[in-house]
Amino acid sequence: MHSMTGFGRGEHIDSQVCYRVEVSSVNRKHADVVIGIPRPLVTLEPKIKERLLERVSRGRITISIHILPLATSTATTGLRINHALAADYLAGLRELAAIAPDIQLDIHAGDLLRAPGIFALEEDALQPEAAWQGIQPALDQAIEELIATRKTEGTNLRIDLEARIDRLEQETTAAIKDLAATVVEHYRTQLAERLKHAGLPLPMDDERLIREIALFAEKSDITEELTRLASHLKKFRELIKQTQPTGRSLDFFSQELSREFNTIGSKAHSAAIAQLVVQGKTEVEKIREQVQNIE
Repeated sequence: MHSMTGFGRGEHIDSQVCYRVEVSSVNRKHADVVIGIPRPLVTLEPKIKERLLERVSRGRITISIHILPLATSTATTGLRINHALAADYLAGLRELAAIAPDIQLDIHAGDLLRAPGIFALEEDALQPEAAWQGIQPALDQAIEELIATRKTEGTNLRIDLEARIDRLEQETTAAIKDLAATVVEHYRTQLAERLKHAGLPLPMDDERLIREIALFAEKSDITEELTRLASHLKKFRELIKQTQPTGRSLDFFSQELSREFNTIGSKAHSAAIAQLVVQGKTEVEKIREQVQNIE
């Protein structure tokens, strides 16, 4: 099981250029891909999107592609240097060193290369076919890292969901089942007490009482709902153990769990069961919130 939240970064370096790709994702019901890429390379967007969607099926995914010249490059064609910005960086570093004696000022060309905005390639120097040879391996690396982080988050989600399902099965549902077995007898006792206080005592084998109790038992029977609830919980547990995308299925079964609890609450005619139903619905709502972030 994978979360839809994650981040990945990849780099590929040739003799002149560093290709850097960053991919981040957050939850979204469907795949929504946003690509930030230098304008001359926009024709690569369909290819980039296709390569991503081969591995990722849901989430809002943002891809940022940066193409930076190497400081050691001897080529100057298309290279743009922001001299004013470089001077500002240097001045800032010297100012920090002056007020903080512990900072050793030892600046190399590579330090300025990593500073955003100083070195860039002129856009008209970028050719899609050539750029793709560097973007592809960096993109693949970023996607692998993204999937790894989504998997780690998914493991954490699975552990949390399993604990919540355990509580629903072993505490809430089990307690409702135990109470359901006493509802009819409790109604019988209450009915006899009401008749006695009204001055209309009747033997419990009176046909009218038997019919009334039988009708109540039929209306308050939640056996089918408890059976379906157990089935949904079992299916939910199976789904969160799978490796393929299950987010939509988990969302569906979360809604079914909530529906069964609602029906139980309306049929059971028991204050104690109604309280357990509220607890169960609260737990299911927390489960639904978690499920929204599962691929």
